[in-house]
Parts: sequence; structure tokens; C-alpha cells
Amino acid sequence: MDLKSSNKVDVNRWELEISISAEEFSKEVDKVYNRQKNKITVPGFRKGKAPRTFIEKYYGEQIFYEDAINALYPDALEEAAQKAGIELVDDHIDFEVVKMSKQDGLDFKVKVTVMPEVSVENYKGIEVKKIGTVRVTKDDIEKELVKLQERNARLVTVEDDTPAEIGDMVNIDFEGSVDGKLFEGGSAKDTNLELGKKQFIDNFEEQISGHKIGDEFDVNVTFPENYHVKELCGKKAVFKTKLNQIKKKELPEINDDFVKDISEFDTLKDFKEDLKNKLSESKKKKLKDDSENEMIDKFIELVKVDIPEALIKTKVKELIRDFEYRLQSQGLSFKDYMKFTGTNEEKLSDTFRPQAVNHVKFDLGLKKVAELENIQISDERIEKEYEKVAEQYKMKPEKIKKFIMPNDIKSSIVRADALEIIRKNRVEK
Repeated sequence: MDLKSSNKVDVNRWELEISISAEEFSKEVDKVYNRQKNKITVPGFRKGKAPRTFIEKYYGEQIFYEDAINALYPDALEEAAQKAGIELVDDHIDFEVVKMSKQDGLDFKVKVTVMPEVSVENYKGIEVKKIGTVRVTKDDIEKELVKLQERNARLVTVEDDTPAEIGDMVNIDFEGSVDGKLFEGGSAKDTNLELGKKQFIDNFEEQISGHKIGDEFDVNVTFPENYHVKELCGKKAVFKTKLNQIKKKELPEINDDFVKDISEFDTLKDFKEDLKNKLSESKKKKLKDDSENEMIDKFIELVKVDIPEALIKTKVKELIRDFEYRLQSQGLSFKDYMKFTGTNEEKLSDTFRPQAVNHVKFDLGLKKVAELENIQISDERIEKEYEKVAEQYKMKPEKIKKFIMPNDIKSSIVRADALEIIRKNRVEK
């Protein structure tokens, strides 16, 4: 392979002219012929028995060229990019054959998208708010105790004419209609609903409050203008509703017995002290996280780069894939989520795009800092990182190496080192 020329033709776009010798191209054409000859039919010959000269005469000399190009192209492009000193981005590539024959070899031009030029100035000395003193008040502790009390409440089924009220768990049947016509997804039976949690449209739950078991009544609502189902936006609807069951929360008394039931402590006093320590640690962590996020946001603002669209699209896909995994861990399929929210992949991509841009800018910025700081990673450190990852996943390092390439491990370490340099040089004010 010979790189005949390399020229920048636009922002993040380069044109490379690559030449493959006649000898190398002919060898690859021969390989393609040998792989395919038994599958080829030529009139007058049994399948796979026609001589090569007859095949090329019948189908054209270039019958094997396309597969030969496809075989040679990836390595030739990678080698050419290395010689040109550019890093390719996985994006569309414009391909043009300049000349091609067994006698002359293969010359072609490609226009490729490359990693962008990045500049980062003043990344040392980023100002962040000083982490203040943590203080846990009695009110903080009481609020946590109330949360625990709510979490451990017992639901008691109502057996009399006591009406439902906000905070109760109810079971209802409902049938929704707009202009007297039922609409899809507007009806259900035996639906459990905690009043006051705003799981349904605003004002729906409030209209159940005050009714008794067995009551049948209408709930009148107006769908929001920005409702996810376009046909229902701004529409008035009536839900014929039946109240099947009411369960009221019976809160446990906060005392020593309650503490014994929910923890390893015997007294409320000891439990409060432990709660105070945990709340203190939680507040400290939040302050540190807030400071870290402030530093990262300000660092991203310092990163000057014209990001190729391909990098953004790739990151959007990664974020959507991670989101899909989180949904699955919560027992909800991606398909059902799309249906329930009335969204689609295009809308979801638009939602994740700003986040993707920041992710890409952050990664590119860290890479530039590593370059400016001349961060070098030894083979020994890469091996230690493999061991750390292996321990985390309870696997042997040899198995981890089958899934994670050394370059990926190295890149991860480089980014972490670059971030640590930024962190150590930040200024708290």
C-alpha cells in the first residue's frame, strides 16, 4: 500500500489517495477466484468446471474485482490513516476508483471524517464553590424517620362506609371517553392507585377522594395540551369510575420497638445517632458530587471543538442503549416504554442529543489534556487495571482480555489521569 496524497478538504474531512500495487491486487483477485470458482456457472460447462478465462470472458474481467477491493480496503485505509497522521471517525466514506486492473493495480480516493482538532485552555485553576460544613439538624432526622414510618406502614382494608382520602390506596375500574366515544388505553379494571401520588392526570385522583366503596361516579378531566397522545391533547374526557376497594395506611409508632423491627439497634436514641452519621456522610457526598459536577461543567465550557456528527450519533446510540438496559432492570421493555410515553426513537434521540454533545466534548477535552500533559501509561499499569476489572466482575484477567482490548483499558486510564490533573488544580472559592 502506498499513500500517494493526503489533503484536508473541509472541517474534519480529509481526502486520501491510496495505491495498491499490481502484484498485491492480482494476488487478492486470485484468492477471490479460488473462493468462488466452484459456485460459478457458465453455459456449456458444468457448475464450477469452467476455466477462469471463460468465466472472465463471459462475465467480464472485473467479476472478481469488487470482492478483492472489499478485502484489501480496510487494512489499506487504516495504514494510510496512520501514515497521514489522522484518526478516522466511523462515518460515511466517499469512495472513488482512479484506476483498476491486474496490470496497473488499484488506485482509489476516499474522503473520510477524522477526529476533530481540539483546544483546551486554562484547565488548571478552574474555580468551584468551596465545600461548606455539613450540618444535620433534628428536622433532618425527623424527616427521615417519617419516611421510614411511611415505608413500613401497614395497609388496612376498609370494611365500612369510610370515604377514600388522599394517601389511601384504592382499587378502581374506569372507562374513559372523549365526546362520548371510548378511546384506546382509556379503560381498565382492578387498577390500584395511591391517591396523591399524581400517577394519573391532574385532578383525577382528587375526584376519587370522598367516595365510598361501591360508588360509581364520573371523573371529569382535561388532557394537557402537550399530552403524549396527540389525538387527546387538550381534549375533555369523562371517566366512568367504580371504587372497588379502599386501603388506609396504618403508621407504626416511632419508638424502640419500631427501631428493633427495622434495624440492628435496640433503642431509638442509638438509631437516631446512626441516622445522623449516615445523613452527614450523605450530605458530604452530595457536596463533593456537586463540586465535581461544577468542575466538569466548567471544563466542558473550555473545550473548543467542531464535533463531527458521527461522534454525536454514536454517543446518542450508546446513551439510548444504556437507558434501555435500565428500563429492563426495572422490568419494563423498551418497546412498552415507547408505547406508554407516545415517543419514538427519533424523539428520544433528540432528547439525548444535548447530553451526548457534552459527553463527547468531555472525552475529547480529556484526551487533549492527556496530550498536553504527555501522559504515558506503562504495560504494567494496564495489567493492574485488568486485574482490578477482573476482581470487580469476579473473573480471571485472561477472560476479561477477551472482551476489553488493551487500547480501551489504556484510554480509560488516560482519561482518569487527565481528570485527576484537572481536579488537583481546581481552586475552591
